[in-house]
Amino acid sequence: MVNRRSMLKLVAAGGVAGGLGLAGAGSALAGARRPRSSAANTGDILALVEKGSHQLSFFDTTSGERQTTIGLPDYPHEMVSDRRKRYAFIGHYGVRMSGDEGQGGNSVLVVDLERRRLVRTISTGSHNRIHGLAVDRHDRLFVLSEGTNTLLVFNDPLTDTSPSAVLPTGGRKTHMVAVTRDGERAYATGLESNSVSVVRPWTASVEPRVVGAGALPEGCSLSEDERTLYVGARRTPAVLEFDTASMRLRRSFPIDGDPLRVYAIRKNRLLVTDIQNNQVHLYTRDFQHIASITMRGIPASAILHPDEDIALIPQFETSTVSTIDLTTHTVVSEFDCGTEPDGSVLLVGGTHH
Repeated sequence: MVNRRSMLKLVAAGGVAGGLGLAGAGSALAGARRPRSSAANTGDILALVEKGSHQLSFFDTTSGERQTTIGLPDYPHEMVSDRRKRYAFIGHYGVRMSGDEGQGGNSVLVVDLERRRLVRTISTGSHNRIHGLAVDRHDRLFVLSEGTNTLLVFNDPLTDTSPSAVLPTGGRKTHMVAVTRDGERAYATGLESNSVSVVRPWTASVEPRVVGAGALPEGCSLSEDERTLYVGARRTPAVLEFDTASMRLRRSFPIDGDPLRVYAIRKNRLLVTDIQNNQVHLYTRDFQHIASITMRGIPASAILHPDEDIALIPQFETSTVSTIDLTTHTVVSEFDCGTEPDGSVLLVGGTHH
């Protein structure tokens, strides 16, 4: 594993995935593992992409036991699942960090989550460096090609051999995507264009709309009512709030750190992973600070539990996954995983295989 200074240089180049440092903030586990609180004893399974280890692994989140590992092509990155969580779709990015040179991968890997095996590979042809992924309520798969700045749509990713639609995003180095539940609008952040694009996949006459989104915008998330889009502008650094109807920037909230990912979560809160200060921040939707939870490693992303007020945080540098209680603002458990954990799907109650 690279040391922290080297990792942060890569992160600053736009590669991985603001700290307030207030007194009373939760801190990471020190030394031995702490048993999980009863509120988090769910018997869930985490399907986790370990991109540095080039594999997908299944972990029991209560015991931390690695149950199954599937080998994948070098440097898989993001992952999503269908609505039933029967199948997962993994983007083959093909290079370690977004700042790295190279063509990267040009496929989507399809995993049967019940049988725990790779069941097919969808070629994306000339569209390379596959990264941001999303699924709508119709189980259509939306795939971003960072190399060609296009959005690919697969109406049936279990059978399609080519995309049903190929759409320009209007941005450069488009990296992450958020899609409305009906699939009518897709929002893509552009690392090099410093923009967020709105793409209308099923309205061919409408060109993508591109607006400025600070410096190095990456993570993005829609509010539950889909009227607001939150974007983490990493080098501004700030969390930006856009009105999705007009794409007008409502507010820019400064973050003293590096807001790699931003999530609109339950109870009208925002969760921000800050990879400069190794913290997970919680705010109200009015950007009032709630808490900052310090992690041992670099918090690459967050997996929100659908029923419990907890989040699982994969961490670079330490190769661990920590569970944080979003009510008490503490780290309640931790387990080891492969190197550079990234995309993931949480299977509540586990699966039969």
